Amino acid sequence: MVSVPVSMELAEPTLTDTQNEPDYRRIPIDRVGVKALRFPMQVRDKARATQHTIATVALTVDLPHHFKGTHMSRFVEVLNEFGPELHVDNITDLLRALTLRLDSECAHVDIEFPFFLSKRAPVTEAVGLMDYTARFAATIENGKVDFIVTVLVPVTTLCPCSKAISEHGAHNQRGLVTYSIRCHKPLWIEDMIRLVEDSASSELYSLLKRPDEKAVTERAYENPVFVEDLVRDIAARSDEEPQIVWYRVEAENYESIHNHNAYALVERTKPDAPAPQSGERSRS
Repeated sequence: MVSVPVSMELAEPTLTDTQNEPDYRRIPIDRVGVKALRFPMQVRDKARATQHTIATVALTVDLPHHFKGTHMSRFVEVLNEFGPELHVDNITDLLRALTLRLDSECAHVDIEFPFFLSKRAPVTEAVGLMDYTARFAATIENGKVDFIVTVLVPVTTLCPCSKAISEHGAHNQRGLVTYSIRCHKPLWIEDMIRLVEDSASSELYSLLKRPDEKAVTERAYENPVFVEDLVRDIAARSDEEPQIVWYRVEAENYESIHNHNAYALVERTKPDAPAPQSGERSRS
């Protein structure tokens, strides 16, 4: 019997690194990476200090034209290094780690998660949890970090035209506001939601008894808003918030008497607003 050296027994075959092979099409890729990766996350909660949730994460980097591909496993490795829970305070470090590990100039982290608020009904004060969708979009390029916070807020709108021309009642509908901001000082997610809800005909609730339903219906009737009014009111309130330097407001009404939706958008960078500094973000 021939004796085999231990070093030969343990040696692993060399695996081809296809991703590092050259590519001759000379086309750089703006973003490449992984999406739809779910991961535990902790966010700041104005009432309870912290809130635990589950985030859906996308991690991407740029890819120079001379590389054939990127190493997808490295994205997951980097994210897990910041586990077992991702926190907003780690996002800037996560971006820097991605650029180093993937040998890239630019990295992006996009995070979407449910955010819960405990809300009291307007009359009975019955308590119910209301869920909203929040998003973080963070980018690092040449060492500079850009951070955008978005909330998706469902609301009620009542049509001013319908109220003006109708002898009885007016048509109303549920709408969805997508509100994005850049800040140079932190802003709570709860305050972003409140700013949107205060601009609608009425906010929504998860739990309403009959006295509450009456109050909400009458409140909406007394505060009719077109989709145009909705985005303008949110824009005006955003202009009054000194920490907001840029905002984008989209409103879509799911019309109750039309077979289409009404839509409006306002986007604005405030004149002479200080630029957001690296790592600054909302309180989340």
